[in-house]
Amino acid sequence: MQRFRFPVGRLPDEALLSGLATGDPELAVTFVRRFQHKVFGVAVAVTGDPQLAEDIAQQTFERAWRHAQIYDSRRGSVTTWLTTIAHNLAIDAVRSRRPEPLAPDDLEAILGVVSETPEQYALADEASSRLRAAVAQLPREQGRALVMAGIYGMTAQQIADWEHIPLGTAKTRIRTAMGKLRTTLAPPQGSDHAQ
Repeated sequence: MQRFRFPVGRLPDEALLSGLATGDPELAVTFVRRFQHKVFGVAVAVTGDPQLAEDIAQQTFERAWRHAQIYDSRRGSVTTWLTTIAHNLAIDAVRSRRPEPLAPDDLEAILGVVSETPEQYALADEASSRLRAAVAQLPREQGRALVMAGIYGMTAQQIADWEHIPLGTAKTRIRTAMGKLRTTLAPPQGSDHAQ
């Protein structure tokens, strides 16, 4: 017996996520199929390891299933929410495997990449594009400090040591960069989108 008036594959993302939370197997399969390539793409782009990326993708969908009820559409699309989960899990996996952070000299190449990459394809939505553009527009030293802290998990002291700057300067760069990102990425006031 068909429970839906139209194919589940045409349901909006939010409806599929709600169905995932209820444990409906048909909706769960459709949800995973809809997002599996993006989630895997994010994981493999961050880790560089397809096998680890598969594990991260599975963890992402498990976490989405457990936390589907806390999703808030006002904070971003389902795609953004899901790829953020995948990205964070991938970063955690990389951090736990890497005994030493990447050399800051290698960050120049990473900061300069705002072209077509597998991660860009996987995260090709409004939030990730805006974030990449905002980070690229930061002054170079602030962008480097932000990436070292946020992506590579370096402390302000480690950043100060790598950059050969005072600890207070490293903290200021991180704090200033975060403030600029908040300002740049904050939704315009009065922009409640009626549906």
